[in-house]
Amino acid sequence: MIKKTVTVKNPAGIHARPASVIVQEITRFKSDFHIHMYGYRINGKSILGLLTLAAEQGAELELEMDGPDEEQAMEAMVTLFNNGFKVEE
Repeated sequence: MIKKTVTVKNPAGIHARPASVIVQEITRFKSDFHIHMYGYRINGKSILGLLTLAAEQGAELELEMDGPDEEQAMEAMVTLFNNGFKVEE
């Protein structure tokens, strides 16, 4: 299991479009994906779970990967967060 802290960079935070992009990207991997924020732990492969976080710009999230391709999955998620989820605001 690996963990890494990331910051939400896009101005609108994690709303429907970024949540959809995250789920599309992470479902390519077999590893389990969870996100920790303010004491909550959600399934990162669930759009509903992502939306319940209501993560705003500047929010720090801890990403947790566990599985056979965890390194590649973590790299993909960190890149996605650093690029603002490939979503134009």
